[in-house]
Amino acid sequence: MKNIPKADLKEFLSEDPHRKSKFVQFIGNAFQEIGFIALKGHFLEDILQEKLYSEIHSFFMLPNEKKSSYEIKGVGGQRGYTGFGKEHAAGRSIGDLKEFWHFGQDLQYKPYLKNKSLENIQVKELKNFNKVGNLVFLRLEKTAKVILQALALYLSLDENYFDEFVDGGNSILRAIHYPPITKPPEEAERAAAHGDINLITLLIGAQGGGLQVLNRKNQWIDAVAESDELMINIGDMLSRLTNNYLPSTIHRVINPPKEAWGSSRYSFPFFMHPIPQMPLNCLPQTINNDYPKKYEDILAGDFLHQRLVELGLIKK
Repeated sequence: MKNIPKADLKEFLSEDPHRKSKFVQFIGNAFQEIGFIALKGHFLEDILQEKLYSEIHSFFMLPNEKKSSYEIKGVGGQRGYTGFGKEHAAGRSIGDLKEFWHFGQDLQYKPYLKNKSLENIQVKELKNFNKVGNLVFLRLEKTAKVILQALALYLSLDENYFDEFVDGGNSILRAIHYPPITKPPEEAERAAAHGDINLITLLIGAQGGGLQVLNRKNQWIDAVAESDELMINIGDMLSRLTNNYLPSTIHRVINPPKEAWGSSRYSFPFFMHPIPQMPLNCLPQTINNDYPKKYEDILAGDFLHQRLVELGLIKK
């Protein structure tokens, strides 16, 4: 497969059982074959997306000392700002050429999560920054929940199997700024080859180029979305849960050609995480003589901790 398959969520949301079933089969096969789809018909409105770009651009244009004041120690980068070059892919020591901001669950909207989830960090300089980020978080969370309902059916589970595990989960909306490249980056990349930690990822901002996916033939292919599409991929947690039946796909963001070094790039991945107590034990229907169990039993919270250590965001 050399192109990213395209799907429309309105097919699943229709009242036509045939269209719904066709959508389930299509995205399930696509995730098996390449691990990525480009999705139309999601819940994120164009105008809200434009507001997000504006707010995030304004934040990253703040002086470094202002941005650094929002860097919170002891939370593994799970909220607020993470400075340039501080995160690296698992197995690497060279930092990626990016800085980013994390939004989590809005505890004012979901007060039942107080004392269970980290508070979001409020940006004082931009009055609409948190409001816009929180709204985008909710739209993407809603979209991700529906995609997981479709995948539950593909896996012969109850349609609402994932609901109890993702409601109030550790999901993260990451706003990434890849600054202009000012000197030869040597071995550093904007985002080195990696698989995502979580269940599924929804990405805004794949229109600008640079995102590449490693297909099942071990070939790097460009993953470019239309302006009204989200790029969606399988993460390591879902791969683990399905005994690699739905494999996590390795992807990267390559550095632009030298003539484009002076341009910034922005992207916004939404990492759909479950609650820490979700078992990631391989589903029984994915295990047989031809496909023996590949992974040990583990809870989602413990798996997340292991991966944050590997990324250099927290110490053991």
